[in-house]
Amino acid sequence: MENKMKNTVATFKKAKQEGQKLSMLTAYDYSTASLMNAAGIHGILVGDSLGNVILGYEDTISVTMEDMIHHGAAVARGAKNALVVVDMPFMSYQTSVYDAVVNAGRLMKEGRANAVKLEGGQEVVPQVKAIVDAGIPVMGHLGLTPQSINAFGGFKVQGKDEAAAQKILDDARALTEAGVFAMVLECVPAVLAEKITAAVDVPTIGIGAGAGCDGQILVYQDMLGMFSDFTPKFVKRYADIGTAMKEAFKAYIEEVGEGTFPTEKQSYTMANEVIEKLY
Repeated sequence: MENKMKNTVATFKKAKQEGQKLSMLTAYDYSTASLMNAAGIHGILVGDSLGNVILGYEDTISVTMEDMIHHGAAVARGAKNALVVVDMPFMSYQTSVYDAVVNAGRLMKEGRANAVKLEGGQEVVPQVKAIVDAGIPVMGHLGLTPQSINAFGGFKVQGKDEAAAQKILDDARALTEAGVFAMVLECVPAVLAEKITAAVDVPTIGIGAGAGCDGQILVYQDMLGMFSDFTPKFVKRYADIGTAMKEAFKAYIEEVGEGTFPTEKQSYTMANEVIEKLY
């Protein structure tokens, strides 16, 4: 059923207070965003994961501000009721507080975002505070932060030992104090995510962080079986759309090759007397 009310940072906060679970998915284009919006999704993340699933990069590092603006605006046109969060790409906020505010502003003005998301903990608190002070809602992102994949040495679960777990918990508190309205917890043990969720008064959105978070997010190509370069452990496949698409493409190629498509049903007609007069 279509969600008739516009989701905002205020409705996200209220959902946490009332114990209502929030559902989010990624989207990168108008048609997909429209379908998710009609289904009643609470929030759509225009993730820099578009580097992997849309642009075919090995990671998210190469994604640009122009990429995010382009896809953000397309999604915003389709997501009338969902809260649209747009990722700040690698090096659009790490360089300085000034750059962070300017680039966040561009994502709001040109990318039509309702909020921006950036990765990191205490090290990005000055950027978070400045962006929030500029009137731009910020979503945090802790745990496995893909823009730091080179520093992590690969896609690995984060926060498994005491020092690492304490750092993520401290980072969550610091981000909350800096003014984030919500935060993504990616690839952290479920018990740690549950502890963080209880420790902060803003919604936690989990991806590979167990059921104790205030909400969940998945990359839509993963949950629909449309992206098979790699499948993380935390993905549940809700439909095998990828196989259905390949079968449809093959059937089309076959019919075109055999000359059985298009039929009269897919063709236009004109009067025989008109065609007969042509020379």
